[in-house]
Amino acid sequence: QVQLVESGGGLVQAGGSLRLSCAASRKIFTITAMGWYRQAPGKQREMVAAIASGGTNYADSVKGRFTISRDNAKNTPYLEMNSLKPEDTAVYYCVIAIMGGDTYWGQGTQVTVSS
Repeated sequence: QVQLVESGGGLVQAGGSLRLSCAASRKIFTITAMGWYRQAPGKQREMVAAIASGGTNYADSVKGRFTISRDNAKNTPYLEMNSLKPEDTAVYYCVIAIMGGDTYWGQGTQVTVSS
């Protein structure tokens, strides 16, 4: 089993920036995709950004503001978040999918954007 731990969340004012990182308990191989999801209070969990061999994909609400990248040495994702808005407030989860269908989730990191 692999444990994922997110870091980089916190409290920021609207318009500010944060960079989320994801650490894995061991290096993961045969990755098919990795990305970030978020869940705001009272809302369903939603995909924020994902990266796979075919490229990157973003939720419409974050396009142009968030950038996903990959640490090729560690096989983990980053999420650079700029021009943050109060509606970006949520718990953000790191997700890594591997061949065979298994998906690993982190415990989440809180991002709070004040107006």
